[in-house]
Amino acid sequence: MQALASIPALLKDWNAGRRRVWVFNIVGSLDLVVAIALATVYGAPVSMGPAYWIPVFWVPGLLVTHYVTFILLRRSSRLQD
Repeated sequence: MQALASIPALLKDWNAGRRRVWVFNIVGSLDLVVAIALATVYGAPVSMGPAYWIPVFWVPGLLVTHYVTFILLRRSSRLQD
């Protein structure tokens, strides 16, 4: 939900919106890392049925998306300096 709230903030005020995107990206990345750690610690079963695609496909994809967003945020902050 925070990501969707960041879009109008970016359109209205670039600096405030960028701060929101930073916060969303940090919290989202930490959430994914914690989910991976907890699944490892508690031994998530390999045979989870269709839910197997969540950690196998979506989590790595989301981590890549967060990484790319960090790169774009750093690049845009360098352009403004």
